[in-house]
Amino acid sequence: MVLGLFGRKQPSAASRLESGSWRCASCEEDHGWPFDLAAFAPDAWPHAERYEANSALHFDGDFLSEDFCVLGGEQFIVRTILPIPVIGLKDRFAFGCWSTLSETNFDKYIDGFDSGEYADMGPWPGWLMNRLAGFNDSPEPLAVHVQPQRERLRPELWVAEEDHPLGAAQRDGIIPERMLEVLAHFGHAPG
Repeated sequence: MVLGLFGRKQPSAASRLESGSWRCASCEEDHGWPFDLAAFAPDAWPHAERYEANSALHFDGDFLSEDFCVLGGEQFIVRTILPIPVIGLKDRFAFGCWSTLSETNFDKYIDGFDSGEYADMGPWPGWLMNRLAGFNDSPEPLAVHVQPQRERLRPELWVAEEDHPLGAAQRDGIIPERMLEVLAHFGHAPG
């Protein structure tokens, strides 16, 4: 606990996160820990926020579903999660984000998507397709390793450069106060 205005004890950042649920001032939804954030689409997606069905996947032009994205028939992108431990909390945080794959690895991912079984469990090289404010604000692409997961779980992303701020956060974790800053940046922090 820390002392707040008038000497009253204020709950720690960790206890604020783990205290149950909170009403979000931005979206007016109830959130609780663990609370993950997700990007709707890759930052380069040029169209409206509307998903097609996964079964409608096509490789010509642009396509976006909840799990797959094709840009210009040339970039092949999948929805992933980028986990970050929060020091002192039992559950980790994850960014839902998008990563490129080579066409060959994209095909492997599609082939195993329904069963959750992949002939090649990677990791596969990719590029992070979303800026994650406070961790990866640069427009420069960030190399990642895409690790497929069994049982139809989304692939996990691991930053290739461990000394990059996002790679360091994955390796070392972040403190609960930093987690509150991240949630506040995206408009979803507890009050």
